[in-house]
Amino acid sequence: MKKRLLIDAVGRIAFATLAWISVLILVGIFLMLASNGLRLIFHISPRELFSVKWNPSDYENPTFGIVSMVISTGLTTLLAMVVAIPIGVGAAICISEILSSNIRAWVKPMIEMLASIPSVVIGFLGIVIVGPAMAKLFHLSNGLNALNGALLLAVMSLPTIITVAEDAIHSVSRELKEGSYALGADKISTLKRIIIPNCYSGIIAAVVLGMGRAIGETMTVLMVTGNATTMPDSIFDPVRTLTATIAIEMGEVPFNSNHYFGLFACGLILFLITLTANIIAENLAQKLRRNEL
Repeated sequence: MKKRLLIDAVGRIAFATLAWISVLILVGIFLMLASNGLRLIFHISPRELFSVKWNPSDYENPTFGIVSMVISTGLTTLLAMVVAIPIGVGAAICISEILSSNIRAWVKPMIEMLASIPSVVIGFLGIVIVGPAMAKLFHLSNGLNALNGALLLAVMSLPTIITVAEDAIHSVSRELKEGSYALGADKISTLKRIIIPNCYSGIIAAVVLGMGRAIGETMTVLMVTGNATTMPDSIFDPVRTLTATIAIEMGEVPFNSNHYFGLFACGLILFLITLTANIIAENLAQKLRRNEL
């Protein structure tokens, strides 16, 4: 008995320690980004930072506007989620509730393997296949635009959304499902009224993880979105995301220059956007989880 209590106590301390280490790492990343990114404010006005034009390498008149990149990041992510959420959740429902166990045992691992495809390979597919097809279909000069990047981000987000959502759907109590069928409900009614309402929190978690995958992706959007630091007027315009800007310019920027601090400011904005989205989603998931109980 004492040995089991000791093991439980050690386990609690170990897991609590790991949790606090994770929190400290998160705080450390934030402080690192903030300490460097906010130093740009001492050299330029906040109004200039939140303008549209980004051209920090101009020797005579450098500009550090990040609004166009924030809009481009939001546009590509939103379009990707519009495509990925219905496909991902629908596929998760199909795998969990419609396919037989034998087929499910083959399909789910194949979907999970999609997550192992390198992002640069996805980018090549966007350049060689998706881009030319899009240019031909919509009569564009080229297919390197926000829509191309969004479609590829949707593909890259699908394994995460499908896997996590399928686990959430599959975890719904079997007794609830069988009780619904015993009362005469068909499969569609059981899905709508029993299964989905009892796994909302898990589906939201899947969507948030997929969105985080899309926001943080670098190589694919760097290759297929055109990398234009201008405000997009439509989904067919070339864009440049915050992640692509950091990846392109950080390797050649002078240390401790305004340009250097500007890239850290981009990273800080990206961090805050992701953190805000996760906090909102977690609060919503907690409310839905209480309703499930």
